[in-house]
Order: sequence, then structure tokens, then C-alpha cells
Amino acid sequence: MEHSIHFDDFTKVDFRVGTIIDVQDFPKARQAAYQLTIDFGPLGIMKSSAQITSLYSKSDLLNRQIIAVVNFPVKQIANFKSECLVLGAVKEKDVILLQPEMNVKNGTVVS
Repeated sequence: MEHSIHFDDFTKVDFRVGTIIDVQDFPKARQAAYQLTIDFGPLGIMKSSAQITSLYSKSDLLNRQIIAVVNFPVKQIANFKSECLVLGAVKEKDVILLQPEMNVKNGTVVS
């Protein structure tokens, strides 16, 4: 594989399960997006911007469990600070959220 990493690199990435507890439109984003508030249990509440409006309504997202990277630096997006990266599979231009098959406790480590 062209972009191989070492296992030690992989272990530095902190993947966690969280539940979306609030969804707001993000009109200042360059591309259509939502502002998500996500509960990661013992890690606390984090916010993220996600360009997922083409497949998901706000009501579809509320109380949905997702998988995110929680140890990236905060990223300023317009007037919003994104504190984690919600993961998804890209199909053409749409993002399909990754989620656990069954509900688990918020903050559960993904490995």
C-alpha cells in the first residue's frame, strides 16, 4: 500500500462512540453542513461540523450514535470551533456516517 503507517501511528488516534444530542444548521459554512453537539460520556460534550445534509435531516441525526476521532486539535470553521471529526464513508459526494451496530456506552473506545 502506498500510504502505509506504523501501528504506533494508528494507536495515537482516539476513536470513540458518541451520541448526537443537538443538531443546528450551519449557514456560515462554505458548503451545506450541520453543527453537531455530541455526548462522549466521560470525555464530555464536543462539537463538530459535518457536511452530511444531503442524506440526513436534523431529526435523523438526533440521538444517533456515531464514531468520531476525539484527539485532533480544535479546528476553526467560520465562527464555529469543531472539536472532533465525525467519521463517514464517502459515496460519490455524499457522506454515510459510521456507527456501531448496537448501542454502546458513550465514550466507548473503537479499536
